[in-house]
Amino acid sequence: MSADRPPVATPLPAEEVRLTECPDGPLLVRRARTVIDAEGVTHAVTRPVVALCRCGASQRLPWCDGVHKRLAP
Repeated sequence: MSADRPPVATPLPAEEVRLTECPDGPLLVRRARTVIDAEGVTHAVTRPVVALCRCGASQRLPWCDGVHKRLAP
C-alpha cells in the first residue's frame, strides 16, 4: 500500500433495526443482533423480534414477561 494514499474502509451493508412502542407495553425490536441493558450488559438476540420491558417489573429484564398487563394504570 502506498504511503501517500490513506486506507479505505468499505462499510458492510447496514441492517435496519426497527423499534415499535406498544401502548402500555414493551418496546418491540426487530433485526437486532444484541441488546445492551441499563447496566451495560450485552445480551445476544436470537429471534427476529424481541420485546424489551419498559415498565421495569419484568422478572426477565431486559426482556418483557408480560407483567405490565397486571399492573394498575
